[in-house]
Amino acid sequence: MPTCYQLVGVPAAGKSTWTNSQNWIVGMEYVSTDHHVHKYAREQDKTYREVFEEYMPTAVELMAQEVVAAREAGRDILWDQTSTTVKSRARKFNMLPDYYHIAVVFPTPAIDVLKERLASRVDQPIPWEIVQGMIDNFEMPTEEEGFREIWRV
Repeated sequence: MPTCYQLVGVPAAGKSTWTNSQNWIVGMEYVSTDHHVHKYAREQDKTYREVFEEYMPTAVELMAQEVVAAREAGRDILWDQTSTTVKSRARKFNMLPDYYHIAVVFPTPAIDVLKERLASRVDQPIPWEIVQGMIDNFEMPTEEEGFREIWRV
């Protein structure tokens, strides 16, 4: 049975940094809207911030196409998004009903650390109100929602 690893955590919790340090994921289908937005920004010689609003719907569509292709090929998937609510994760379960789902949970850093990390993302700003909303509405993944395993990083 193919596996989907859903990364769960607020922006700047360390999801992408962790992913870049994991050799075992080589060859796995890596899906992320940010990946597409960054690529498009480079191609347009613009910043992430400059293209984000315009390109995000396309990035979501491209990511969904990657998920479908990976599903059809029976490939394992590493899904790098915030996935902080049951509702956001349900979409992933619906797209991959025959997958073994593992939640990889990243704890929210201390507020001062989180704000420092966010401030260092000059090209990829996220308003604090958005991040605070994600913190306030964070729902811990559970087996009841469909996860077979829950890893805490």
